[in-house]
Amino acid sequence: MDYFLPKNEFKAERGDLLISEPFLPDPNFERTVILLCEHDEHGSFGFVLNKQSTVEFQEVIEGGADFSEKLFIGGPVQQDTLHFIHRAPDQMESGKEIVNGIYWGGDFERLLSLINTKQLNVADYRFFLGYSGWSEGQLENELKAKSWIVYKQPTAEKLFDLDPEKLWKEALKELGGKFKMFSNYPEDPRLN
Repeated sequence: MDYFLPKNEFKAERGDLLISEPFLPDPNFERTVILLCEHDEHGSFGFVLNKQSTVEFQEVIEGGADFSEKLFIGGPVQQDTLHFIHRAPDQMESGKEIVNGIYWGGDFERLLSLINTKQLNVADYRFFLGYSGWSEGQLENELKAKSWIVYKQPTAEKLFDLDPEKLWKEALKELGGKFKMFSNYPEDPRLN
């Protein structure tokens, strides 16, 4: 299948979104959108933005008060770890900017303090169990195999304000062309 992508179709960089092609056979990444937090010669990692778990923050973090925010499944790697992204650098005063006002991590004690004093605006944060990771050259090979569609440099609004359940479909629609058509593919084409 020939996608009408720019010449750098097999290139991704930190801050891009990876959108799984409609029939990616790996159930961990079926119809997922991943924020690529790091991507260099040593490998890559990021977080799945649209797979919410049934687990709440207060269930996994001691000192999480009554913070019932649902966690997302960041990926299949180390699902016993908690990570977060945010768009509140003034409030967190730390974290690494990934792209366009989207930050990864920060001072965890500060985060707990904001939660316990009810100063944290949940619309500015996303919490993940585990992450998605690729060893050296692995992601490049998956891009060449067209397992992923690259969405360049999303805005914080797209990541935090759009309903996560609609993110995969909306990102493909926004890319237009064949990608817009992909967004309407049924999950199981045999049922069409």
